[in-house]
Amino acid sequence: MTSSDMKDMKEKKSRKARFHRALSCRKRKFKGVGIQWRLMGFLIAFVAFSILVLWVFQVVMLTPFYENIKNQEMKQTADVLCAVLSNKEVLEEQDMLTFKKAVWNCAEEYSMCITVWRVEDGLARFVTRADVSDHCIIHRVTGGRHFVELYRYARENGDSYTCKVRLYHDGMIWMDNEGNAHFPGSTLPEAPPTQTDAPDEFPSDNEDVSALLMRLMVGADGKEYIILLDSELAPVRATVSTLKFQFYWIAALLLLFALLLAYLMSRRISRPLVRMSETARGLAKGDYDVHFVGHGYRETRELAQTLNFAADELSKIDRLQKELIANISHDLRTPLTMITGYGEVMRDLPGENTPENVQVIIDEATHLSELVNDLLDLSRLQSGMRTLEYEDFDLTETTRAILRRYDKLTHHGGYHITFEAERNVSVNADRVMILQVIYNLINNAINYCGEDKAVEVVQSLDENGTVRLSVRDHGEGIAEDELPHIWDRYYKVDRVHRSAMIGTGLGLSIAKGVLDMHGASYGVNSTLGEGSEFWFALPAADNKSDEKAEEV
Repeated sequence: MTSSDMKDMKEKKSRKARFHRALSCRKRKFKGVGIQWRLMGFLIAFVAFSILVLWVFQVVMLTPFYENIKNQEMKQTADVLCAVLSNKEVLEEQDMLTFKKAVWNCAEEYSMCITVWRVEDGLARFVTRADVSDHCIIHRVTGGRHFVELYRYARENGDSYTCKVRLYHDGMIWMDNEGNAHFPGSTLPEAPPTQTDAPDEFPSDNEDVSALLMRLMVGADGKEYIILLDSELAPVRATVSTLKFQFYWIAALLLLFALLLAYLMSRRISRPLVRMSETARGLAKGDYDVHFVGHGYRETRELAQTLNFAADELSKIDRLQKELIANISHDLRTPLTMITGYGEVMRDLPGENTPENVQVIIDEATHLSELVNDLLDLSRLQSGMRTLEYEDFDLTETTRAILRRYDKLTHHGGYHITFEAERNVSVNADRVMILQVIYNLINNAINYCGEDKAVEVVQSLDENGTVRLSVRDHGEGIAEDELPHIWDRYYKVDRVHRSAMIGTGLGLSIAKGVLDMHGASYGVNSTLGEGSEFWFALPAADNKSDEKAEEV
């Protein structure tokens, strides 16, 4: 490969890298649509959809709805009159007064013209009629060829025929329900009217248009009756034009109002969220002194309160983690320094390889191992990796066995550790974990026991079968505002770290985790200048033993 080819490849890679960097920058700059514009868009879309629905149903579909209602009214009227004609008593009545009254009632109720004929010997003889409109076209239809043709159509369509009729020149044109136009004359044409005879579309909203229904039925007397109904289709073209004009103004006003309302609503809803988002950026950068403010709505206020609480908790955790690192660093550095120092002395100075110096190294290594083990225990408890293994064991004897291990500390360190119990009590729990809790509480009491170096361990059993184990010291005590946090992880009452004689300073956090896993109750009572009492309680598994516990 020549040098020019290599140069071309480098230039292509460079251009490709610049393209990807520019693309990534664009992606970072594009943050998406904000809540303000989304709310505006949703509200405008809703208003536009509402206007469209009103336009379709109130303007476009007005004529079909109106005609359909008129057709339904004519069919209902025809059914009522057919039911009356089916009554033999009505037909035998003189002059059919009941039937004629029913015809007039129907005509006045639905504003339609009605004419009834009876077929006798192949001829249609007039029975009655009711005219309520000046534009009735029934009279234009009857008495000629039109009537015969409508009768034939009704006979061919199941004794019922519905159409729209419009006067046209010297004749008339009608359109049936299937959309076929008919132009009756002296003879019935087989094809629709031509362009010279009739318009392209049937003018359904012309003032001369009517809905016509012919119904054939056999009465109770065995004779055939013809019922012809005419319902004028009121002119709706002017109404539609008026509604269209109104809708233009209504649509413009509604859209304008929707824009204004969407803008105000979106700003009112999004402004506190935008402010909280800006404040949260400071929180993400480690500024825990931020304060979230939510105005206007319950949800934004609750969100602000939650974020403020989270900021406070993060601030505490950050502070405590820093203290933990400092404390652990001190705890690790001290034994490591001791081990290194004594090792160098034993290496460099003859005669310093004594059992006492070796014991110091062993003690510091043991303390270092305990610190690491406590950190691992705390980590397992917080992650949920450690599981409980329940068993019945004697809590009283277990406590005695633990206190015997402090005999050397009692004899050589001047400490006074006592144990009081009314009787032996068993519990069902994880024995290893409860041992760790008791160890940690006693170690904590020894570390803060005060000048008298007295620690009291008391076991009691209440009437509900709950055994309570408390560890008391006579030290400086804990302030009341510190008590709610004393069990929290990383928390220390004294900000100046002091190395524990026994333990690592993480005992209370481990004890809290163990007791929470057991569902046990626990707490601390303390008074400044008088000392503290740490306790926990578990349900007793066996209360039959009456053995008295001796004082240690």
